[in-house]
Amino acid sequence: MTPIHTLGELRASGYRVRSVKDEMRANLLSALARGEQVFTGIHGYERTVLPAIHNAILSKHDIILLGLRGQAKTRILRSLTALLDEHVPVIDGCEINDSPFEPTCKRCRRLSAEQGDDLRIGWLARGDRYREKLATPDVTVADLVGDIDPIKAANQRLTYADEEVIHYGIIPRTNRGIFAINELPDLAPRIQVALLNILEERDLQIRGFPVRIPMDIVLVFSANPEDYTSRGNIITPLKDRIDSQILTHYPQTIETARRITDQEAWLERDSAASIEVPPHVRDLVEQIAFSARESELVDQSSGVSARLTIAAMELLQSNLERRAAITGDRAVYPRLSDLSMVLPAITGKVEMVYEGEQQGAEVVARKLVGLALAKLFESKFPPVERAGVAQRAERERRGYGEMDADDLDDAFSGRRKRKEPQQREEQKPPAPSESAYDAILGWFAGGNQITLSDEQPFAEYFRALSSVPQLADVARKYTNASRNEELAWWMEMVLEGLHQALRLAREDLDSTITFHELMKFNVLRTVR
Repeated sequence: MTPIHTLGELRASGYRVRSVKDEMRANLLSALARGEQVFTGIHGYERTVLPAIHNAILSKHDIILLGLRGQAKTRILRSLTALLDEHVPVIDGCEINDSPFEPTCKRCRRLSAEQGDDLRIGWLARGDRYREKLATPDVTVADLVGDIDPIKAANQRLTYADEEVIHYGIIPRTNRGIFAINELPDLAPRIQVALLNILEERDLQIRGFPVRIPMDIVLVFSANPEDYTSRGNIITPLKDRIDSQILTHYPQTIETARRITDQEAWLERDSAASIEVPPHVRDLVEQIAFSARESELVDQSSGVSARLTIAAMELLQSNLERRAAITGDRAVYPRLSDLSMVLPAITGKVEMVYEGEQQGAEVVARKLVGLALAKLFESKFPPVERAGVAQRAERERRGYGEMDADDLDDAFSGRRKRKEPQQREEQKPPAPSESAYDAILGWFAGGNQITLSDEQPFAEYFRALSSVPQLADVARKYTNASRNEELAWWMEMVLEGLHQALRLAREDLDSTITFHELMKFNVLRTVR
């Protein structure tokens, strides 16, 4: 195709002018007819969010995505550029990307009148037609819309009544494109008012100038729910002018969450050692986030970002790399003791309610990991009969479990456990298979203990686990472990499951974990 450089050549080519919204609508319909994915890399929204976005685009709506943090809102907004034409013609040198067929600014109107079909044009790529602004309290109307430029007026000897003294803001400079504002509620109300005219009349008024500059632009926004972002609100007139409000959500299944983490986390590395993270370990990491989204210790109005599991997977893989370098093992496999090294990915990404803050971020993080481990244990192994009140008190003291006030009161006073209401008795758990764990518990009851570390060479680590009678047999019986590395993971999982059921005590010290018998009245002796 011969390059087009002037308005006359553009007319001769038969170029058809259309608005940005018409352009996006037509390109979306074509993509859907071809069966193409418009929003690549977005998982879990196929039947919820994406159809709503499609309908909003087909309706030529401005859009706001409303959802908690880490729900791919910004990624979706940036993906909208895929629906723009590859290039569009603009008047060469225009600050606000005027169309050669309909110039709006004073400079372009003058050039069009003087040069006619010889008017020079340029081509704007789709990637240059998207701009975004993070809403912060210091954003001004001049930043978004524009203002008078006194330096420009002085240099060009123009009066303030001349339209050419205007310095355009980021919105008019995105004319004939898509402009996104992230965290809209953080924008001051008086600044939000400046957007009303653009959304309704599609024109721009700057600093009292009598001229109105038509804008061909798509405005899109993202925001957290207002009950969380207490820093500000979206004013009602602005909310009324945004045509479609679309709610986002977190992944609804472990499989979807894992696809997101696998896509986003930095896992393909140039490590000298062979590092393997099997599917059940990846699912366990995802379950930590799911447990956090259900925990009463976590502020659910804040949300638990998908970035938690992304960071956790990266830390887990890094700890495997570190162990390979320390021990010299050529192949490394995850251990449950590695999970203590992912706590930094959790503590900074969960907002806690008052009770959680009283317990501390690290204690809450360990509880979330414990809940995920208990769920994996229950899916593989027979249930374990939970220990009594005193053991629960010991667990609470060590920061791994939860007890209500009556449980603690009974434990410290020596009273018998109160009888639960009748409806509790009807919901009986599955019958425990205690015989499966008798030999293991008996060995620890004899005063034995084992110490594990994420820095042990595998041979030493496996030897310590193998010292527990029938531990390997139980792990092998209920799993498909075919290699010693995988078997060791499940052996440690059995010990962790017994700990979660309050049948074993676990001591965490630096990078080591010690399992030993849970002393029934240890907590009472401590109080005395």
